Amino acid sequence: MSERRLLLVNGPNLNLLGTREPEIYGSHTLDDVERLATEVAFELGFDVRAVQSNHEGVLLDAIHAARLDCAGIVINPGGLTHTSIVLRDALSGVALPVAEVHISDVTKREPFRHHSYVADVAVVHVIGEGVAGYGTAVRRLIDVIVGRADG
Repeated sequence: MSERRLLLVNGPNLNLLGTREPEIYGSHTLDDVERLATEVAFELGFDVRAVQSNHEGVLLDAIHAARLDCAGIVINPGGLTHTSIVLRDALSGVALPVAEVHISDVTKREPFRHHSYVADVAVVHVIGEGVAGYGTAVRRLIDVIVGRADG
């Protein structure tokens, strides 16, 4: 396992960042998200492997593979947050610390968005900070990994 690598996972529809509902998600793109996470991680001595897919199985495979060479996972599951028990089980099964991040404040949106299947396996939760929340999630997860914060 690499003690200095994070897996960054972005779920369905996050490839549309910058064009999809900019009044909710802003104008930053997925490339901006990946660049920010990579820069923050690099400043703290970590690297990032990023994956985005609209296919749940691709995300599950990436999470499973992370147990071999990553120290933690930063994930925005998109809509799978509210629907996917198998995604939650994959995160739990790899036994890596997880940071859950959401661009919008899902607690102030439609009622079906209020429940997260990921919440109970994540040690870090960053919700409603926009794209900047990815930087916050990376910093806080690295603090957990290196022992500067409880997880």
